[in-house]
Amino acid sequence: MAMKHIGVIGLGAMGLGMAKILVERGFTVRGCDLSSERQRLAQQAGVTIAAEPSSLYAVCELVVASLPKAADVAGVVEGPAGFVARGRPDAIFVDTSTSEPRVSRKLAAACGTRLGFLDAPVSGGPQGAKTGTLTFMVGGDKEVMERARPVLTALGNKIIHVGASGAGNVAKLVNNLLVAANLASVREAVALAAAAGVPAEDVLTAINAASGRSAVTEVNYTRWILSERFDSGFTMGLMRKDVQLAAKLGQDVGSFGAVSALVSDLWDASAQGLGDGEDFNKFVIAPGSSE
Repeated sequence: MAMKHIGVIGLGAMGLGMAKILVERGFTVRGCDLSSERQRLAQQAGVTIAAEPSSLYAVCELVVASLPKAADVAGVVEGPAGFVARGRPDAIFVDTSTSEPRVSRKLAAACGTRLGFLDAPVSGGPQGAKTGTLTFMVGGDKEVMERARPVLTALGNKIIHVGASGAGNVAKLVNNLLVAANLASVREAVALAAAAGVPAEDVLTAINAASGRSAVTEVNYTRWILSERFDSGFTMGLMRKDVQLAAKLGQDVGSFGAVSALVSDLWDASAQGLGDGEDFNKFVIAPGSSE
């Protein structure tokens, strides 16, 4: 099946960026979002607006979802108006949300062999969505992923098949747990250096040329934290949600160590001073953090 008609459910910072780049790369794109403002922005970019997700399913060979929670994804896949009931034969549903592995496995099973389902959470943020440079961590049937590849490669430059259904979200939750841990450890390291008389900019220059460097030291601190821009497009609420999901996954499988538990507690505690809408990089200046 040729991948020409693509649906996008959820036209937020990530979904709209993906919809725009798909239009730019020659796909016919239909989008759906509850917000009239997001609909307007998508229309300006050449996206045809659908009134509801079900109206995408009859015409789209592949549907991309970018939604806040697993329940939102399940809501557009299951039910009498969902993808399972309305999707055209051999159509593929690509869930780019950071979701729950067990839900991904359940939805993949519901799609059966008539339809394809991939859990394919992304890394790269809104900028990566706008430029088509996302990283996809894909769970699901590898043959289905290969059929979806023309769309995935239009959206990203790294397509990694992690394993069976649910594996993509396992990888993404572990990845975001590491980012959360890095923000916690780097803020303490920078505070220690400052207390010893070495400014943040200087110690980070050294770290970024040495073995302690990470995406947090190389990107987050230089782009958003030291500049005090705090406009990454990823919120405290979303990161706290991901850390909580990682904690739940760890508890479910019996593998959640002391460091991970401490990181989870620190991010939960950050809610006392930082609302869900704040940029997640503000964690380093949250009340009670090392300064």
